[in-house]
Amino acid sequence: MFLDFFFLLRQHALPVTLPEYLTLLEALTSEAGGVSVDEFYYLSKTTLVKHEQHLDLFDRLFSEYIAGKESESVPVLTDVPPDWLANALLQDLSDEEKAALLAMGGLDALWERLRELLDKQDKRHEGGNRWIGTGGTSPFGAMGYNPEGFRMSGDAKGNKTAVKIWEQRDYRNLDDDLELNTRNMKMALRRLRILTRDGLDDELDIDGTIEETSRKGGILDIQMQPSRQNRVKVLMLFDVGGSMDEHIELCSQLFSAARYQFKRLEFLYFHNCVYETLWRDNDRRHNRISTWEVLHKYNKEYKVIFVGDASMAPYEITTAKGSIEHYNEEAGIVWLNRFKQQYPHLVWLNPTAPGYWKYTGSIKLIQDWCDDRMFPLTINGLTQAMKSLKNPKVRYSAD
Repeated sequence: MFLDFFFLLRQHALPVTLPEYLTLLEALTSEAGGVSVDEFYYLSKTTLVKHEQHLDLFDRLFSEYIAGKESESVPVLTDVPPDWLANALLQDLSDEEKAALLAMGGLDALWERLRELLDKQDKRHEGGNRWIGTGGTSPFGAMGYNPEGFRMSGDAKGNKTAVKIWEQRDYRNLDDDLELNTRNMKMALRRLRILTRDGLDDELDIDGTIEETSRKGGILDIQMQPSRQNRVKVLMLFDVGGSMDEHIELCSQLFSAARYQFKRLEFLYFHNCVYETLWRDNDRRHNRISTWEVLHKYNKEYKVIFVGDASMAPYEITTAKGSIEHYNEEAGIVWLNRFKQQYPHLVWLNPTAPGYWKYTGSIKLIQDWCDDRMFPLTINGLTQAMKSLKNPKVRYSAD
């Protein structure tokens, strides 16, 4: 039962395991499952999904699985050849999962466990109010009556009240590949927190108190310690104007989340590429700050985040006097290299979808300059970027 659903989830890289699948089957054959479509949906989601970022993918695959169902009766496990089950599992499992399967007793034990769980429904059901079948008032099946039916076939011949709540996809904004909102940005940026204890001893040290009390034979000896505070220093440089206009809302959300998350945050603006000056206020852009001053003011302890689509004429990066705004005496790449030399912890966030990066020569130039530490503005991309700021060896991966 639902073995093809298990394989569908795994084929789309949703990390479900055999124990979780067996837990779902066991729940379905107990009083916990098979009551309403709502309960079945939440039961399968609870047992199979381990991280919120997979909720949207699960919803889509759940809908795809149900939409592709053609049979009106429950699959009978005894009709499935054991060799097919064994071959399908062994082809789909990793070495670690195969080892875990052996620890469970091997494929024979798994087969018997499946039979045991499904003994209560080993044939087609007609009517009734619980099992998967046709007619009746069960929420699972076809051509029956239930106010929240879970239709298992393509033709609606019942009372047409089937509800597929998974298509609402309430967690759409948590998909790895979707753009961020301010809340999700805050969650991702938290990964960059570097907590240190500093200041007065104003916080109870529970472990220290227990240790000292034990040493003194049970006489209470309260120990205090400084509170843990986020001491990370962040310098953000935003590309503004031109092609970045279409990303204003997204960059504003990132800026808002960063100001909330980082207590030591400095920010500046540039257009297309960094040159000899930057500015802090777009309304007073003529009041510029020397880039040399920035490099001397903020030491190498700062984590530097460039935010821009990196889309421009290549000569704006590689050539002196290549800027579209003024005649810069030194090429943009010269100034970028100075940042790279000063700040070992540096990333570039690109609001453009990674699928378009290969079509723009300047993006390739920036990718090479930052040693592939360019990340998209998605949950997955921002999470990887925060890891890279802690460990410069981390590179962008679409997986």
